[in-house]
Amino acid sequence: MATSAMMHRTEAAEPCAERMLDEARQGEPAVLGDLLQLYRNYLTILASTQLDRRLRRRMNPSDLVQETMLAAHRDFEQFRGDSEREFLAWLRQILINCLHHAVDTHVKAKMRDVRREISIEQANAALDRTAVNLVQVLADHGPSPSAPVRQRERVVALADQLAKLQPQYRDVIVLRNLQGLSFDEIAARMERNSGAVRMLWLRAIEKFKQVCHPID
Repeated sequence: MATSAMMHRTEAAEPCAERMLDEARQGEPAVLGDLLQLYRNYLTILASTQLDRRLRRRMNPSDLVQETMLAAHRDFEQFRGDSEREFLAWLRQILINCLHHAVDTHVKAKMRDVRREISIEQANAALDRTAVNLVQVLADHGPSPSAPVRQRERVVALADQLAKLQPQYRDVIVLRNLQGLSFDEIAARMERNSGAVRMLWLRAIEKFKQVCHPID
């Protein structure tokens, strides 16, 4: 079962991430860099759901993620948590701060009302929903009763698998399953017709399940 297998792998990986946190606190900069790399795909998925269309003309999700990781590296001494879950929450907050900064930097003053639309509370809630939606992409297996306490860790593993897909497959899953767009809206975004987008999404979901399946 893909979902339970993913959970097993995540549970096994969590102590490693927390050990890396401890080593990074002991002043190992290389370890901190490796630790942040574990979450690049996760942050990229979150960033891709948050960039306003106006911002996409100026920057892409990878730019926002790079700024987030640089800020996390610079400010790591301010992190006060002990677990991977707390570290993810801290990274998410930095992502939100970088998103606000991107709006202030790249959006013209008269259009800066978009900055007010992205409150920290709203952005946090949106990123939480994204995490839940990503877990539920494999819709034929619902979350187990114990899943909520491991949800974000599972999302990290799923984001890594999603990153293995062809860009068009990854994009259509993000637009449909994470952003909740209709097939007509996706068609306009991808410059295809609605029927072609629906078929692309079905192929993408099937491929995603195949990618996830081999995980023990």
